[in-house]
Amino acid sequence: MNDIQPPSEGPLAGVRVVDLSTVVVGPVCSLTLADHGAEVIKIESPDGDLMRQLGGGARNPGMTGKFMNFNRNKRSVCIDLKTDEGRAILFRLIETADVFVTNMRPGALDKLNLSWPELQALNPRLIHCLVLGFGRGGRYCERPAYDTVIQCASGVAGTFEKSGGTPRFVPLVMSDHITGLVTAQAIGFALYRRTRTGVGESIEVPMFETMAAFVLREHMGSMTFEPPLGPSGDARILNPDNRPVPTQDGYIAISPNTNAQAFAFFEAIGQPELKTDPRFSSVSARTANSNDYFALRASSLKGKTTAEWVEIFERIDVPSMRYNSLETLLDDPHLEDVGFISRSEHPSEGEIREIGLTNRFSGGNRSSIKPAPRLGEDTFAVMRECGFDEPSIQKAAQGRFVFDARQENN
Repeated sequence: MNDIQPPSEGPLAGVRVVDLSTVVVGPVCSLTLADHGAEVIKIESPDGDLMRQLGGGARNPGMTGKFMNFNRNKRSVCIDLKTDEGRAILFRLIETADVFVTNMRPGALDKLNLSWPELQALNPRLIHCLVLGFGRGGRYCERPAYDTVIQCASGVAGTFEKSGGTPRFVPLVMSDHITGLVTAQAIGFALYRRTRTGVGESIEVPMFETMAAFVLREHMGSMTFEPPLGPSGDARILNPDNRPVPTQDGYIAISPNTNAQAFAFFEAIGQPELKTDPRFSSVSARTANSNDYFALRASSLKGKTTAEWVEIFERIDVPSMRYNSLETLLDDPHLEDVGFISRSEHPSEGEIREIGLTNRFSGGNRSSIKPAPRLGEDTFAVMRECGFDEPSIQKAAQGRFVFDARQENN
């Protein structure tokens, strides 16, 4: 693929998304769509997305770094949906949309008249996407859900119990990220089907079932069979020594899996006789003796520095990478090579770091990045685009049905 790509607004250019979601799972979905060219209109309450208050420092209220990383390339429209007038504005927006995405619970959607049957009647081409904590038809459906709740319920925390004796959470909102990406994928599928049928449809993506599938595909293993052939869990992945390996001055990840890689690794650590050791002489033998194999790896690299081992393993084609902390990741030389982190000037927040796109399209990626919006930054502009005249906008503002970051100047 050529490094120089033609100017483009991205593969989803021309798609309008009305995003009534908060925190992480919905915003990850709409961020993915926005980064690939969709126009995303983020609907916020007068209090704003909760993430405006979470996730670390901020130069100005409501603009935390975490909020900014999940909400670039979006427009913020601030509407009071507790009012009939505010909901009427939202319905006008939905009439113009290709996609409506939300992570509100079904009961709350019904109260706001935002269910699929009601919005289908308003806009037959609409893709109506609901991200749920738990799927409809199950007893948990109306329960609230955050990432830790889903990690606990879906077995993610249980993998740590299998590997270390104590359940714990992955220190990332992993369930939100994965479900958000799955949701964006599902929307892409639905948009493609609409090109053939001409009509929209309803999508439901439950976090619990999504993550349960994610865990069980990896770890159901011998319990796939009936009766089970053994306990659940991939013993290699769950091994307590399956972690970064200590070196003389830090850590490194190594993964010699094929015979060629394993035998080259044995040569590199000065133990070529292990190539004929019945515990390690084949893939199946190393799998059956994974405790010994991981223990060997964990204890064999303390005599050299990380840089020395990386050079050795690269030369003999053994998969390895140096360990990055959260701080050193920002300065990783490969990420610098590909321009993954850039600097830009935010209109209200000053100089910031921007995270690059992780995929490239030969037809071109989105050519520009719009910084994360202040609360209600685009309310009046979007209302004008939807046909509201100035008297109507001013009346709505005075009635506090809508809010704009620049309202004091209008």
